[in-house]
Amino acid sequence: MSEPRFFELPASVSLKTVAAWADAEIYRGDETLEISEVAPLEDAGAGALVFFDNTAYLNQLEATGAAACLVGKRHREKVPEGVAVLVCSEAYRSWAMVLAHLYPAAMTPKDPLISGVSERAVVDPAAILEENITVEPGAVIGADVEIGSGTVIRANAVIGRGVKIGRDCVIGANCTVQHTVLGNRVCLHPGVCSGQDGFGYAMGPQGHLKVPQVGRVIIQDDVEIGANTTIDRGANRDTVIGEGTKIDNQVQIGHNVVVGRHCVLVSQVGLSGSCTLEDFVAIGGKTGVRGHITIGMGAQVAAVSVVNDDLAAGGRYGGTPAKPVKQWFREVAAVRKLAERGDES
Repeated sequence: MSEPRFFELPASVSLKTVAAWADAEIYRGDETLEISEVAPLEDAGAGALVFFDNTAYLNQLEATGAAACLVGKRHREKVPEGVAVLVCSEAYRSWAMVLAHLYPAAMTPKDPLISGVSERAVVDPAAILEENITVEPGAVIGADVEIGSGTVIRANAVIGRGVKIGRDCVIGANCTVQHTVLGNRVCLHPGVCSGQDGFGYAMGPQGHLKVPQVGRVIIQDDVEIGANTTIDRGANRDTVIGEGTKIDNQVQIGHNVVVGRHCVLVSQVGLSGSCTLEDFVAIGGKTGVRGHITIGMGAQVAAVSVVNDDLAAGGRYGGTPAKPVKQWFREVAAVRKLAERGDES
């Protein structure tokens, strides 16, 4: 069978154009040099653009056959002769800006299978759909749903009664959205579940009494949520995801959680009910956060940590339980030394 290419090669552009997109300076090379593709360092050939910002890949940089390289000022002399050099403040961010121009279809998965509303979709007559909406086969849209223009509802997604979806959103295949209000330009990747019951029970010796969950989920503008992530609706107040926040695959967000603006949650993070993340918090993969605590603005938590108490704004934390990283590293070093002494005895 033929080898598929899901994102078509872009038309060639000049090095000068790439520099403008990347907010970079041409340090070495002909501004008319044509760039026809992007590639990793080790696979790059004539016409390819690469980037370099991690010295772990210095060997690949030295051997690259790329036409041009995006690089920070401190690494510009490491780029081999014959490779054009574009100097920028942050190579990875510049790389992202260039890719957005070359491959706009990869930014948001909005390439619909059809145009308009499929005859094989189920749309309640009481739903309100603005113009220029795509609803793919198998999707179900309930009563009193409102969907803004430019939004794509992918195959087999289920939009529950009364849900409000803003403009230019993408609701991925097999998503389930209920008791939720979405802003504009929200992207839910396949399998996201939003607005289901929070995990609320009054526990006791006579059995566990279910507590009705009567809140909502509020997802603000420009949020992107990865595949198979789950967001529980609030118990007695709303679960909120702040604007610009990016959430990876398979994250669990409990009821009444408030996630601030421009936070980053990596795969398999678990946020227990009623915890609060202030703006610009970043949490590494497989980290658990206890309920009813606050992580301050700009704090960063390392992967595979457990957050049991409030964390101050701006700090870097890790471990079980999470603590300032310098303290954590000292404790790890001390345990290692004790283990080594035990081996010697």
